[in-house]
Amino acid sequence: GTQCALIVSQFNVVHISTGDMLRAAVADPSSDLGAQAKGFMARGELVPDDLVISLLADRIAQPDVQERGWLLDGFPRTPAQARALDERGVVPDAVIALDVADEVVVERMAGRRLDPETGVIYHVKFDPPTGDAVDRVVQRPDDTEEKIRVRLDLYHKYAGEILEKYAGAVEKVAGERSKEEVFGDVRAIIEKSLQGDQQTAKKPAMSVSEFVEKAEAAYEGGQLNAQDTN
Repeated sequence: GTQCALIVSQFNVVHISTGDMLRAAVADPSSDLGAQAKGFMARGELVPDDLVISLLADRIAQPDVQERGWLLDGFPRTPAQARALDERGVVPDAVIALDVADEVVVERMAGRRLDPETGVIYHVKFDPPTGDAVDRVVQRPDDTEEKIRVRLDLYHKYAGEILEKYAGAVEKVAGERSKEEVFGDVRAIIEKSLQGDQQTAKKPAMSVSEFVEKAEAAYEGGQLNAQDTN
């Protein structure tokens, strides 16, 4: 969450957290998706892929996402979710994997506290609430140690396959440092990927005459046959 907020501030992309969207759906008594997801989330289990994919597909098609670009937070978590992105032509410029030991993850997540009035996330150790927020903050039901460990087990079950799928775009970042140090690496990775996109976009398309000249040269050199040039 901390790094996502910094990325959004720096690059003005839309932060898409499937976890946040699912929690909002669960809190909405009129949401059929929320009713279906509630039991899975209460047990710390992954919500079925079809529900998550449906939720994400609707969000990623919205005008603000199309205009500003997106930051997917916690997605894809399973191979089926990764395939769903492929089917929709959604290809990430960069995939950032924060390398953090499980015990550190548990400490960070179990210590989170939510201010239900403002939506601000605090941490009992690293960023404790102040003022009126002290009496308002609550621990989210899925942030207990027991449920976090269930989620970690599921993460390890699928993480290798997901990272292998995006091997050409994956960058691992040591996450057990200050948020400023971690973001320095994250920002450099994103900036590098965006520069690559800009260079690709600036590359001029080959004109018809250039294509014909290259094709004729290849034919004369024996690299193409008559059927290829028709």
